[in-house]
Amino acid sequence: MNVNQQPHMASPYGQPQPGYQRYPQPGYQRYPQPGYQRYPQPGYGGGHVPSAYPAQYAPDNGPGSGYQQGPPQGYSPYASFPSKTLTTNLVSDLSSSSPLDLGMREPPTSGTPPVSGAQSYSQFGQGETQNGPPPMVAPPQGTLVSQPHTPNAVSLSGPTQPPYGQQFGSPPIGMQQMTNQMASMQVGSTAPSPAGPGYAPPSTAQAPISAAYTPSAPPTFPPTSSAPSQPPPTEAVAQAPPQPYYGAPPPAQQPFPNAVSTFSSAGPTQPQAPPSVSQQSFPQAPAVSQPPFSTAPPPGPSQSYGGPLPPTQPSFQRAPLPTSQPGVFPGGPPPTSTHSQLPGPMPPQPPVSQPSPYYSEPPPTTASFPPQVGAPPRPPLAGMQGPPMASQGPLMASHGPPGASQGPPMQSQGPPMAQVNHVPPSQPGMPPGPINASLSGPPPQPGMQGYPPQQNGAFGQVRGPQPGYAAPPYSGQPNYGAPPAAPAPAPAAPKRLDPDSIPSPIQVIEDDKANKGSQPFTTGVRGQAPPLVTTRFQVKDQGNASPRYIRCTAYNMPCNSDMAKQSQVPLAAVIKPLATLPPDESPPYLVDHGESGPIRCNRCKAYMCPFMQFIEGGRRFQCGFCSCVTEVPPHYFQHLDHTGKRVDCYERPELSMGSYEFMATVDYCKNNKFPQPPAFIFLIDVSYNAVKNGMVGMVCQELKTLMDYLPRENPDVESNVRVGFVTYNKVLHFYNVKASLAQPQMLVVSDVADMFVPLLDGFLVNVSESRVVIESLLDQIPEMFADTRETETVFGPVIQAGLEALKAADCAGKLFIFHSSLPIAEAPGKLKNREDKKLVGTDKEKSLFQPQVSFYNTLAKDCVAQGCCVDLFLFPNQYVDVATLGVVPTSTGGSIYKYTYFQASSDQERFLNDLRRDVQKQMGFDAVMRVRTSTGIRATDFFGSFYMSNTTDVELAGLDCDKTVTVEFRHDDKLSEETGALMQCAVLYTSCSGQRRLRVHNMAVNCCSQLADLYRNCETDTIINFFVKYAYRSVLSSPTKNVRDSLVNQCAQILACYRKNCASPSSAGQLILPECMKLLPVYLNCVLKSDVLQPGADVSLDDRAYLRQLVSAMDVAESHVFFYPRLLPLQKLDAESTSLPLAVRDSEERLSRGGVYLLENGLNIFIWVGVNAQQELLQNIFGTPAFSQIDPSMTSLPALDNPFSKRLKEIIESIRAQRSRYMKLMVVKQEDKLELIFKHFLVEDKSNNGGASYVDFLCHMHKEIRQLLS
Repeated sequence: MNVNQQPHMASPYGQPQPGYQRYPQPGYQRYPQPGYQRYPQPGYGGGHVPSAYPAQYAPDNGPGSGYQQGPPQGYSPYASFPSKTLTTNLVSDLSSSSPLDLGMREPPTSGTPPVSGAQSYSQFGQGETQNGPPPMVAPPQGTLVSQPHTPNAVSLSGPTQPPYGQQFGSPPIGMQQMTNQMASMQVGSTAPSPAGPGYAPPSTAQAPISAAYTPSAPPTFPPTSSAPSQPPPTEAVAQAPPQPYYGAPPPAQQPFPNAVSTFSSAGPTQPQAPPSVSQQSFPQAPAVSQPPFSTAPPPGPSQSYGGPLPPTQPSFQRAPLPTSQPGVFPGGPPPTSTHSQLPGPMPPQPPVSQPSPYYSEPPPTTASFPPQVGAPPRPPLAGMQGPPMASQGPLMASHGPPGASQGPPMQSQGPPMAQVNHVPPSQPGMPPGPINASLSGPPPQPGMQGYPPQQNGAFGQVRGPQPGYAAPPYSGQPNYGAPPAAPAPAPAAPKRLDPDSIPSPIQVIEDDKANKGSQPFTTGVRGQAPPLVTTRFQVKDQGNASPRYIRCTAYNMPCNSDMAKQSQVPLAAVIKPLATLPPDESPPYLVDHGESGPIRCNRCKAYMCPFMQFIEGGRRFQCGFCSCVTEVPPHYFQHLDHTGKRVDCYERPELSMGSYEFMATVDYCKNNKFPQPPAFIFLIDVSYNAVKNGMVGMVCQELKTLMDYLPRENPDVESNVRVGFVTYNKVLHFYNVKASLAQPQMLVVSDVADMFVPLLDGFLVNVSESRVVIESLLDQIPEMFADTRETETVFGPVIQAGLEALKAADCAGKLFIFHSSLPIAEAPGKLKNREDKKLVGTDKEKSLFQPQVSFYNTLAKDCVAQGCCVDLFLFPNQYVDVATLGVVPTSTGGSIYKYTYFQASSDQERFLNDLRRDVQKQMGFDAVMRVRTSTGIRATDFFGSFYMSNTTDVELAGLDCDKTVTVEFRHDDKLSEETGALMQCAVLYTSCSGQRRLRVHNMAVNCCSQLADLYRNCETDTIINFFVKYAYRSVLSSPTKNVRDSLVNQCAQILACYRKNCASPSSAGQLILPECMKLLPVYLNCVLKSDVLQPGADVSLDDRAYLRQLVSAMDVAESHVFFYPRLLPLQKLDAESTSLPLAVRDSEERLSRGGVYLLENGLNIFIWVGVNAQQELLQNIFGTPAFSQIDPSMTSLPALDNPFSKRLKEIIESIRAQRSRYMKLMVVKQEDKLELIFKHFLVEDKSNNGGASYVDFLCHMHKEIRQLLS
């Protein structure tokens, strides 16, 4: 089943789409999970829960000042993110209970618990992130005795499983008791209602959001018929066509298509034909008001993951609403309003009298309904003997989502006002519902597709409906009662996990900063995982390379290949050999051993390093890699101290440091002669398009300045780099800029089929000598071609010209090519337009990523042999076949920069900054890299921008400070826990001054025979970096769907192995994640939804090829922010402080209408402005107090004389300085057309191209893990 199903487009702003009912999705029914109670959060699209937060906000869908109590009229709050309510019990680590403790809470105390004060959204410490009023939640309760408590367990499934044993003894007599008992369950409900707690029933029109992944088994409601309007989704979950992400409604809003449940694996999600009313009638069903979350797990047990649960209110027994209520669907379908209950924006609510289709409140308590007729009886909750008495009122509290559980109190008690979490019953459209309707969660509906029905809510065996719990009319059920004339009601969303209760990237990042950001990271201890890439820290090299140079996926490698295969954790290192270090860290020392060169092992040729063991008094050394013993040359001899170390150990970098450089001797040079200094050749397209858009004039003007900034090692000495200039369209123009000339001379080569360089002397010159002639040339080029009418260009001969010039000068170098269009002129390397969107999603799609001609592969090989690196700056207005034009840059260690629809006014700043950095950055030329390892493992695969002519040597014509090479290791023998595993990366290169050098990085990691040790020392960001590169290379040979499926499968195997071998025994309904990998699902989902693997309709083939090539050489810090962008709430920025505001999670529901947010992903910076942002804030940032007067086309913020503006500009500049590319600033006003682009980067939400939301994907992953374990 594919995780990335494409949903149908949501209506643009989250309005439900007609025909889009929210159905319980087939494979993902969400079950109330025990630890996940989702509270209705404001701004969360979880339906309204009675007494819950004020309903969602106005259209902005974000919590915010604008919150209305009820869903705004006409607006469906999160139509699209319904999926957020699954309850889950996440368990994070086997050993430690991590912040994710989703384990159970203590049972509610008897009596109605006091309502706790408002809490912040999440327990995670996300207080900062919460936008909108904090929900009131009950304090977490301890685990019941009866129930085993697993720390960090997220129970994704519904009710607890049997493994928990019957936690409830005989049927409780009182509601309270019942509640308590249920609380002890994990998540007691059986299948959640389709609607899922927290979801009001979706309106018919809307597709179920939850569909996407309903984790839990479908409720067992009798099959309800879906309205005709909604066919049941097919089980297979076909992939919907990708939705465009730019014109389409924002992905976030979009529920997974129902039809296709994104993850569903089971049969159709839709409920089947509507049961007869009688079957459905839930006699005691409470009114619709049932808390939307009712399916959620009982508060008590609920995990602590999320915010604290609201207090259970067992005492309120709300009388069930009479069935007669229309809303109750016993008899009729919900009111016509079709909005789904998604958490997404709510559609307008129907008047109170008609219960709203989506309940904003918790669904009716299940407990109170008698089983539906026709539905199979549901087994009692685990531990419960016998159905709870209806008289007791819904038990829901025990399992329902917390919010739900407290759901509106029974009417008899009146809505509990205190519970902020629930929408007050009085909300229009929501009839009060029993609180715990969902206690057990609605029974799975037979017929529903999606996750197989869960056992007890957990994903497990299917349970029958529980006696006594009739299925609540779930919002999700299509027919709640008789079908309305309106489109079929969408099934209720199955219960969603509370997004606050699942692992939060922000929490993990902040915890790491707090724990590891204060003290220096010393590399002397073998196998210790470094701080995350998001943490600022200082490194002290004490024998292993800094994490800035090498990051490993695992710092504890399995001792043998069987263990590695079993865990499926990739063993890889992301190496950035020339990484730039912060000012407070010293660069690698340069060691010169004179003419004899570096000391090496005789057998494996490893270079001298701290892993070499000196023996026989220092006369010989034993290699740490191959164990061979080598004589120490007389000039290198030194005595040993009493510990066996050389007495000069700390005076020699190669004996005490992880990273250092050796001066290479002539033996390490091509043809046994020292190299010439490198050259830079600038090749400028002067065809009509390039001249007209201003690119030619801009490049020439900027190059005059850049001649003073060519790279040099010593800032006080002028650069040794020589320069040359060529212009071209269908023919090439070479320029003689010899210092002795008064004016530059042009030589034209029109025979592009047989390229040669028409001059030697005067083409490559020293800038200081020829400055006057060079400036004259750069002034004349724009004038010479100002009136050109030539539109055709060549490309292959342009690279050939630069290559031939470097060959003639016998030096390495770099070509800077500024190109604008598809090279269609007759010449070698001519291309045709092959853009064919019809191939996307088919088996032939891979051909679009492959070069269309082999000419460039051969040319790339020739360039690498000469040390000719190519950087390509593209300025296309249409398809230019980046997949083919990029072959030479990506094979030579070069870069591609793309400025689509280039406009001088808006893109000049970005282009010129990229060009400056590209010309000035430190780099090596004509490089060769080899990775050696100790016996037992070997480097088997390499990823990045390079060429390999054999299986061991990575050849790079150019290697700059931003490029990484990712290396995968495999076992070829056993490793020992005593010696660990060693790796040494050696890079031989020519510096910009012409010196031949060897840079060496050493790394030692531990080895383990226990899987638990492996899982304790992994680095998720590095694993994701490896997975992305592996996947992006795989699209060249496999359909993207297969690539996505293999990623999901490997991730599921990694987590299933952990669950099976390392986690303490617990219910299958719990999702248990290793502490250091708890973010693996959220980050992997971001990769699966990326434009390369799952493009929206508006993503061009060139953009996909460009991103594929860009990511292949990214380091871990860049891939992290690229896939999970940083989102900062500027309204919380303190202008006086040097610290940044706490970031918020990448979800629309975290945005407040009254806020202004900055989002950066390494390529762009967006400033999102909410419609209700404070005037003072707008005045400080934009110089105008009116939202309507902000110019969305601005690309830089005005320089204003106020502390806030100055601090914000400093922050933007510091963020740009951290990234390898200059990020263009875009201002996005809420509800403006650009918002669709912005929402594409809110990666925790569903995407328009069919990507799953984080919550849905987590449920899907849980289902995959369970399948593997069973």
